[in-house]
Parts: sequence; structure tokens; C-alpha cells
Amino acid sequence: MPVDLNNARPLAWDSATLDADTKAMLDNLQPNILRAHVREHLSVLFVRFNDAAEGKAFLRHVATTHMKSARKHLEEVRDFATRGRRGTPYVGIGISKAGYRDLGHTVQDVRKFGDQVFRDGMKQRVAEVDDPPVDQWDRTYQREIHAVVLIGDDRPEPVAKLRQEIRAALPASARVLGEETGQGMRNPAGDGIEHFGYVDGRSQPLFLKDEVDREPKKRWDPAFPLSNVLVPDPFAPDPRRHHGSYLVFRKLEQNVRAFKEIEQHLADALGLKGADRDRAGAMLIGRFKDGTPLTSKGKAGGGPVSNDFTFDGDEGGKCPFSGHVRKTNPRSFGREVLMARRGQTYGRRTDHPWDDAPPETRPSGEVGLLFMAFNASLENQFEFTQRTWANNEDFQNPATGHDPVIGQGRREIKVTFPKVWGKPELSPPQAQVAQTITMRGGEYFFAPSLAYLRGL
Repeated sequence: MPVDLNNARPLAWDSATLDADTKAMLDNLQPNILRAHVREHLSVLFVRFNDAAEGKAFLRHVATTHMKSARKHLEEVRDFATRGRRGTPYVGIGISKAGYRDLGHTVQDVRKFGDQVFRDGMKQRVAEVDDPPVDQWDRTYQREIHAVVLIGDDRPEPVAKLRQEIRAALPASARVLGEETGQGMRNPAGDGIEHFGYVDGRSQPLFLKDEVDREPKKRWDPAFPLSNVLVPDPFAPDPRRHHGSYLVFRKLEQNVRAFKEIEQHLADALGLKGADRDRAGAMLIGRFKDGTPLTSKGKAGGGPVSNDFTFDGDEGGKCPFSGHVRKTNPRSFGREVLMARRGQTYGRRTDHPWDDAPPETRPSGEVGLLFMAFNASLENQFEFTQRTWANNEDFQNPATGHDPVIGQGRREIKVTFPKVWGKPELSPPQAQVAQTITMRGGEYFFAPSLAYLRGL
């Protein structure tokens, strides 16, 4: 029987009773989709092909020589946990709509992809999500990208070695249009953070039983069906058993200096004193720097950070409706919209993102997030989140404002903030904070099954 992607139970991938179709799906699925692969060091190559036969041969070579399956990845994770045995690097491939056509698939073929957003490509979707005009994107992304190759590991040496081997395998007819380099950042507690200094990567949808079993589930259930992230690969030998996922890639530059100034100005405007000043930034993010949910506590610290919470009962007196984590994961509705986020920070800096150094010591550009997320539907997940939640100034309640982190578009209405955590008194209406993240370009890809790639 084909794999039931709508099964609500998390996948027990190493069960002795796992059926042959599920094994075939995992053996032909790329890693990093169902479970995040370690990518502390990441190289991202954007490739253009100009010869179908040579492009196919290159992709087949990478897939058969360097890529492991999702099941192999999961076995490596288990072996590391039980025996301390280090796994192998991650290599992933995504192909754009233009890439499929350059590889010889006809326009009619590409229509087999059910997602209109993928068939359009990111350049044609600027208006839908209020992105900057394409001529303002970085040069790499203004060009027609056919494929993305992702190379990641917890050490830089294997990434550098694989990058060299993969670039050497490119045929003369192909070109590397550009490259991004990601490198993870961690605070002193060892938690992954982004450039504004806040713990990142929480509230991920989980698909595998071993991950779900480790999470408390009194208020929030992190288990999601496979249909949230997987779709049949239309060009695979057997789409019922061979699956892929739509990948959104966006380079998001962060103006850290401006954001830190905004935190200070907001704290001053609300009259916050002492340790309570940290709540200004937390109201923009929805969490304190250590990841403590603002809806759970009015200050950071005080024990392990829990992800088992909802916004039920909070009418904006704890976490504003515009708070980034509330905008992008309301929790009480819209579960089907959540994406499997697999991003990585980029850019080097000499300061410590987690400390209280003055804003003028912070970078104003050249650092940010390589946003990556896997979707079953780009239209109903990524673009819905950006358009209907992040960019919507009337999200949940009228005049709640844009997402202060990733929201795009003109911020004309005024907004209010709770003056005291958990109390109904709100500040006078004030202008929304300025946008501090700039989208520098990107593309929509499909991460095909290994069965397709190895059969090219």
C-alpha cells in the first residue's frame, strides 16, 4: 500500500514492523526534510545548466556518489546517540521550474507539479508577498537559477572537501552563478541563535516518533502528518513510493544595529526599567533571548525553556498579536500552514550577539539568515504565512500591525503594547517599528526523490 501521508501518528521509522512502501519512501527521500540534519557549516551552490544531457549526468553523479537517504541519516543519528559514532555530511539538491525545463522536461511536464507558486517561480511572485523588486536583489538571484546544491556538516573540513569535489564535477557547459556560506551561531548555553541574539529554531513541526516522544505535550502537540511536508515526486519511477518537498530559499539580511536601537527606543517609550527592559525586544520577537515564551512568563530564565505553550487566553497583554512567533505560529489554529524550517545564519561578526553591548557596535548589514523551509505547498504554507500573517496589519485583531521581524510592506497604522506584563493597560498608539530585515533574493525549488536523481 502507498504511504499514507495523512496519517496523524508520527512515523516510527525504525520499527521492526515498518512496511516495504515506507522503507522505500525513506530510502529514496533526501535527508534534512523530515528531520533537520546538522549544518553548522554550510555551503550553498546555485547552478545553471546549459546542456540537458550534461546537467542530468552531473545531478546523477552527485546523487549516486555524495547523497545519502533519509533513512541512512536517521540511522546515523541513532548511532551517534547510542555509540557516539559520527555521521556523514549532508548533500541536498533542489531543482527550480526553469531547471526542470532546462533538463528536458516540457512545459506540459512541469504542470504535473500541483503548486502554482513553484510553477511561477519566485521572481513572478514579488507582488504576492511584498518582496523588493527583482532588480534590487543580489545579482545571483536576479539570474535564472536551475538548481541549488546544499553541503553541510558540523565541521568545516568535510564541507570544503565535498564542495571542491562537487564543483570539479560540474561540466564545462554549466556555471555556478553564486554561492552562500552559512555558519551556525550559539549562545553561551549552547543554544542556536540568530543575529539579533535570540534563540531560534523552536516550534518545529515534528514527523518522527522518537522526536515527538521527547517533547511535553500538555498544551501543544508538535506531531504533524507527513502531508505537511511531503508530496509525490511526479517524475520519479513510482510517485506513490517516491516523494519530495518544495523548498523555499530566501537570503534575509539583518540590520542588527537598527534592531537594537529599536529595542532601546521601545523600552524608553514604554517606561520599562531594569530587567524589565528586556521585555521590549521580547514583545517584538515573542520570546526572550533565551527562548522563554513571552506568553508564559514576563521575564527570562528560571529553569528550562519549554515549548509546550499556546496563546490561548492571552488577549495581547502578555505577547502582542504582532509578536514574530505569534504571527508565524498562532498555535490554536493554522497547524497545516507550518513549515519545516532548516535555515542557517550567514556573515561573520566580531561582537557577541547575546550580550548587552551598545547598538553602535553592532553590524548594520552583511549578516543575516539563509532562510530555508520545506513545504508540501508553497502557496498554502510559505506564501500564506508571509502574506496573510506576517504582512497583515489586521492579523487576528484589527490594527495589530505587521510582523516586526519579517513583515514586509508599508507600515501605516499605529499599534499599542502592554505597559505591564499580563495587565490590560496598553501604551498610547505609536508608529510601528521600522523594517530591519531586507530580502536580498531567493528562489523556489523542488527537492526531488533520490529515485529520480539517480535515474537521470
